[in-house]
Amino acid sequence: MNTTTPLEEALALALKLAPKERLQLIEQVASSVERDMEDSAEKQPEEHWGKSLKQLMDEIGPIEFVDPEIEDPVEWVKAQRAKRRRRRLGDWGEDNSEDKDE
Repeated sequence: MNTTTPLEEALALALKLAPKERLQLIEQVASSVERDMEDSAEKQPEEHWGKSLKQLMDEIGPIEFVDPEIEDPVEWVKAQRAKRRRRRLGDWGEDNSEDKDE
C-alpha cells in the first residue's frame, strides 16, 4: 500500500532533477505563489449590506413624511385612515371627527 502524500512524491521527483532544473522549479513555484498572493490581495471583501443600503438611500433622496406633527403612531394611523375614507367616499355631511371603526 502506498502511503506517500502528493507533496512527498513531488519532492522526490524534484530531488531527482539536475541542480539547474531544481532552481528553475523553485523560481516557477515562487512565481506562482506570488501571483496567487497578488490575486487574493486584489479581491476586495464583499461590501457590507449597510453601505449598499446607505448608497441606495442617498440615491433616492430625502423622504417626505406625511403628517410628521402627529407623534402618536395610533393617532397617525387613524388620521391616515380618515383621509383615505374622505378621499374615497367624499364628505357626505358626516362628522368625521371620530372613527367609526373603533
